[in-house]
Amino acid sequence: MAGSPTPTASDSGSVTLPESLLSQYARFSLYNSPYPAHDAGCAIDLYPGTLRDGRTTAAPSPLAGVVRETRTVRAPPKPYAPEHDHLILLEPADPAFDGLTARILHVEPTVEAGDRVRRGESLGRLVRAGFFAPWVDNHLHLGFRGPEQNPYRASGSLPLAIDAEVRPLEWDGTGTVVSTGETYAVLDAPSHPAPGETFVGIGADDGGILDGGLPHYDGGGLLAAGDLGGNGRDTVSLNGDRLGTREGRTIEWDDVVVTANGDPITGLSLFCARDADFGAKLICPDRSFAVSERVRVRVRPTETA
Repeated sequence: MAGSPTPTASDSGSVTLPESLLSQYARFSLYNSPYPAHDAGCAIDLYPGTLRDGRTTAAPSPLAGVVRETRTVRAPPKPYAPEHDHLILLEPADPAFDGLTARILHVEPTVEAGDRVRRGESLGRLVRAGFFAPWVDNHLHLGFRGPEQNPYRASGSLPLAIDAEVRPLEWDGTGTVVSTGETYAVLDAPSHPAPGETFVGIGADDGGILDGGLPHYDGGGLLAAGDLGGNGRDTVSLNGDRLGTREGRTIEWDDVVVTANGDPITGLSLFCARDADFGAKLICPDRSFAVSERVRVRVRPTETA
């Protein structure tokens, strides 16, 4: 997955995001969301700052271009977030994106229609909205619409491809808690072997990097898995525990439950990251863990958990 010099829209209709775009961010995920915009990896969440810094407010633009429009949009009501979000429509400057519109959410804009922005220039202030689960850190949501598509709709956006090195990390399902929040705990394993140099993610047994919310979101993805065979439907597992089946890179989770030290938890947050604080993230709003506690994670069929 060698990086290309610029993002491109391929003949198949997908949009390729190169390492030069992604490397501005500490973390990214195509599938770790419950919303239809992310179905089949048709949107990406880009996380500035470090993995555990939910207070990050900087919003570096993923692309250079001209702001087409900004508007306030409704968000699902949540007790910890306002009932509105913000949409920025950006016309990319790169000719490879001719006719495409970039849709960016979760940023309270300091830019307005007609402004020219550079890649990496702040678009405003990252905000939390009702689209976020309580364990989700601040991020930008990015998707692309074609010239014949309604730019205000999220579903039906173009699928995204990652043209950057992402290394799978072996993980035996164990680790020590190094950080906790009200709804999550982060383990010290697997650790990033070379922080800042490349993206990494938890590797599946037969190759590829796991992405998504297991199993608290309907499905996930298996990235960098082109060598696993065509578009056939394949079983995906972790440490011998079956997770689901994939078609292309999209995984349909089995009816499973994640356990930590034998107790059910909400799930695992799976993503790609380049920062030093990488480690398995347990989603556990109904179960507390103590820093320095040793944990073993397994994935079991629901009826046997």
